[in-house]
Amino acid sequence: MDSRSTRITSEQMRAARGLLGWTQQDLAGKSEISIATVKRLEAEAGPLGGLKITATAIRRAFEDAGVVFIDANGGGAGVRFRDPPPSL
Repeated sequence: MDSRSTRITSEQMRAARGLLGWTQQDLAGKSEISIATVKRLEAEAGPLGGLKITATAIRRAFEDAGVVFIDANGGGAGVRFRDPPPSL
């Protein structure tokens, strides 16, 4: 399955931003969505709602910055840097 076809959660979204040291404004700019949309999506619990294209843009911005999304698989969903980690 293509990793970009699986929706990330709002919890993973906040965790990925923290891992990268990004503000909500940073994410909005890098994913080309509005700051209001970032705030709304982060305030929700669970898988990102809204349009699939928005979730894809967010995921792409994080993955382009070196973030890997970890599926729940019974151990809990999460985020980490790909190996080797990107230069920040």
